[in-house]
Amino acid sequence: MEKEHAIGAVRHFNRFYTKQIGVLNEGLLESPFTLTEARIIYELANRERATATELGNELGMDPGYLSRTLRALETRKVITRKTSSTDGRQSVVGLSAKGRKEFESLDRLSRNQIEEILNELSPVEQKRLLSAMTLIENTLARNKVDETYSYVLRQPEPGDMGWVVQSNGTLYAQEYGWDENYEALVAQIVADFVKNIDPKKERCWIAEKDGENVGSVFLVKESDEVARLRLLIVDPKARGLGIGKRLVDECTRFARRAGYKKITLWTNSVLLAARSIYQKAGYELAKSETHHSFGHDLVGETWELTL
Repeated sequence: MEKEHAIGAVRHFNRFYTKQIGVLNEGLLESPFTLTEARIIYELANRERATATELGNELGMDPGYLSRTLRALETRKVITRKTSSTDGRQSVVGLSAKGRKEFESLDRLSRNQIEEILNELSPVEQKRLLSAMTLIENTLARNKVDETYSYVLRQPEPGDMGWVVQSNGTLYAQEYGWDENYEALVAQIVADFVKNIDPKKERCWIAEKDGENVGSVFLVKESDEVARLRLLIVDPKARGLGIGKRLVDECTRFARRAGYKKITLWTNSVLLAARSIYQKAGYELAKSETHHSFGHDLVGETWELTL
């Protein structure tokens, strides 16, 4: 293909797509944020924390422009900044509580916008579109994409609770041979959560990667001072990305804001990966006891984290 023709075709596509998703509007997705600000918010939502240098490298931004944008977001109380404890020349950036709410709003608006676009397409057209997008991404990335942060955590939407039940039932049957009684238990936990949720004290997070659910966790009220972490799950194809740790960390962060003094959880000794995540997060084994459940002899464990 002639180079000038190729360049023109790419530029034409860029103009078309920019117009399609509205990134040139004064506020991205009719929000109070510019595209640059939204990119920063999205990046911080997918990290525990980051230095300004790391953000600049990840987003490919000029340091001066990034510094001015961060200063504006800090003034609006969307982010927090403090000097790094290991390098006084660096500032550590994170989302504030307000920033996380803004992210959830942006994420919801983005999903609604994409849903409107997809609703105009037939199932066959949707598959063609997604295949073409995957081809573009893979061709341009050439294996240089950092998979560690290629997922997002969000609040549940219609259909997600059914996914939680099905995924737990399928995964534990395949990997541990647990019978349908476990799926029934998960269904009951999910139903109770939906019926009785206290938004100020309880929360569910869904991990999504490439438009597909790959993980989830629940934090529910045990008492005024104690929260319970439940149903942590990460899809096998998304393991190794730190999703389990992020989900547990979100529970801890939310529990502290909600005024809890302790988080407790119940698991089984055979769930080695989950136990490792809990232990690294600071949980301590409080009690263990044998039981026969889900068609197997198991050792149940209670772990606790003092906040």
